[in-house]
Amino acid sequence: MIEKIQQLQAEIDAFQASLREEVERFRLRHLSKKGTIGALFDDFKNVPVEQKRLVGQALNDLKTKAIEKMNALKERVEAAGETRERLDLTRPGDPLKPGSRHPLSLVKNEILSIFSRMGFAISEGPEIEDDWHNFSALNFPEEHPARDMQDTFFIRTSPDILLHTHTSSVQVRDMETHPLPMRLVTPGRVFRNEAISARAHCIFHQVEALYIDKGVSFADLRQTLDYFAREFFGQQTRVRLRPSFFPFTEPSAEMDISCSLCGGKGCNVCKGSGWLEIMGCGMVDPNVLALNGIDKDLYSGFALGMGIERVAMLKYGIRDLRLFFENDVRFLEQFTAAGI
Repeated sequence: MIEKIQQLQAEIDAFQASLREEVERFRLRHLSKKGTIGALFDDFKNVPVEQKRLVGQALNDLKTKAIEKMNALKERVEAAGETRERLDLTRPGDPLKPGSRHPLSLVKNEILSIFSRMGFAISEGPEIEDDWHNFSALNFPEEHPARDMQDTFFIRTSPDILLHTHTSSVQVRDMETHPLPMRLVTPGRVFRNEAISARAHCIFHQVEALYIDKGVSFADLRQTLDYFAREFFGQQTRVRLRPSFFPFTEPSAEMDISCSLCGGKGCNVCKGSGWLEIMGCGMVDPNVLALNGIDKDLYSGFALGMGIERVAMLKYGIRDLRLFFENDVRFLEQFTAAGI
């Protein structure tokens, strides 16, 4: 047995390799389960008892040296650039498909661009808020249903802390710190405890605008809405306002635009009415101004807000809101192909 070990050791010491395949053949011949060293370990049970210690030590040394030899050969082959020798540097590279912006990013950036041209500055704030900035400072009464757990994600250990349900909370922070007059547009991700469907999601995106100055009127709001609708949806777009109610604006209105898919003639998207609801708006309630330390007798303002997903669905004819969150490349590639 000792002679076999010595012969095999000499063979291993003399072996050289310059290719990865040769190193792999060395491993299979000597270090695999059915290799030469494995066969010697199988024969070890036949060694006389008085020789087992000597033979066992020699076998272990042989296996250790074989592993070291294999590792050294691997390093030598890689250092010699065996892989680089096989690379044809004259071959053309594989084409890389260009990426694309997410449709929500495209729509958000377009909305912000339009408001920037009207003199609005961009303002952003935290997604985790307290009750004051999200509700109380916006004239939400204590019994308002929006405070219910069915609509809002509250932190379990602190019922005063929540994930903000609208970007109006950022506008509260702006009213606390920003000098007057202010003309701000606020994009952000918001959270509401709603069932996920083709028309709703527990996470969505908003853009809200706030303008506060001396002498701001509803006419200023209407002109702003008209300009935005025509810039975003096309010059042929018509706008109408319907009376509504929001705790933080008075008077309040819902804004509709003429359906861009049927030209106002009526279709299944606009449910035959020829109009599509796009945002809520109104004059800032004097109570909101007072709550945020602004002289309500001297200043007035308007606010408006829209969901980016809804605007994107109208602009691109997307019928399932969940597509925005699935990151399906087939869906996203459509916007690249369309040159958007």
